[in-house]
Amino acid sequence: MTSAEHLFVAWDIFKSEKRNKADVMNFEQKVEQYIFQLHRDLRNKIYKHGPYTGFYITDPKRRHIHKATVRDRVLHHAIFKMLNPIFEPGFIADSFSCRIGKGTHRGVGRLAQMLRAVSRNGTRECYALKCDVRKFFDSIDHEILLAILARRIKDPEVMQLLKEIVDSFESGRPDLFHARGVPIGNLTSQLFANVYMNEFDQFVKQELKIKHYVRYTDDFILVSSDKAGLEKLLAPIEQFLQEKLKLGLHPDKVEIIKYHKGVDFLGYVQFPHHRLMREKSKQRMFRKIRHAYYFYRNGAIEDAEMNAVLQSYLGALKHADAHRLSKTLKNRYWVRK
Repeated sequence: MTSAEHLFVAWDIFKSEKRNKADVMNFEQKVEQYIFQLHRDLRNKIYKHGPYTGFYITDPKRRHIHKATVRDRVLHHAIFKMLNPIFEPGFIADSFSCRIGKGTHRGVGRLAQMLRAVSRNGTRECYALKCDVRKFFDSIDHEILLAILARRIKDPEVMQLLKEIVDSFESGRPDLFHARGVPIGNLTSQLFANVYMNEFDQFVKQELKIKHYVRYTDDFILVSSDKAGLEKLLAPIEQFLQEKLKLGLHPDKVEIIKYHKGVDFLGYVQFPHHRLMREKSKQRMFRKIRHAYYFYRNGAIEDAEMNAVLQSYLGALKHADAHRLSKTLKNRYWVRK
């Protein structure tokens, strides 16, 4: 995992989408020197994770991102490339975050299948228990995470390296006895999040025996024709999350929704016979397209770049019943040479 050859492969993967970033270009100027030094530090067991740079993004929630140095991010890619195939086979089919062949649109499609199956194509009562884990990434307990990882990873040197990465960050939540939090900006955090929440996935499937369950990171939905049965599941769900993972549900984001009123998940609202884009997602889309069009009209971006922005949102609209809206956007903003 820490061989020079593997680190160079990780570098090639890492730089493919970040070549124009200043810190990446600076690293590339002396890439061989930096990679071989990283390899020596790892081989001699003196590697120390560097500091993070913090900034905020809105996607749509305001999130605090912590970016590691290029050197550390190359190592994150090397670790992810080696460890993800070990854990991936143990994940349930219906978790969709940060996995090859999954993603938001497949998650939305899978939920639609479940809702149709339980409601018999909208002819029977159907309910969805929708939950959100409160401050998920900030709440991941380091000790619990490392214990879960150690069940599959028996090499003590690998575990020591993972401990260095996990302990390189702590959220701002004070706790004298438990270090918590993984940074959203790390690629390894995506793996850690799936490994951590897989404990809950297995509980839902194996202990609660729930057939219709879908999760994307810290958002999850259980589907049933029995509203009272879903209400009874809340207590064991909360108990497991708190006792086993030190997590809690967001009190304002737990609800049981009747299918006919629309089930909101991952930016789309699913009804028995149609799917709409979430209103807030639609407003954000219009705002960003207008913003791009303003720059285009003022010569700040080219035709192709403007069309690429529009095309990305037209792609998102393909997953909803939004033919008229797509046509309106094309007529208004598509650049014709």
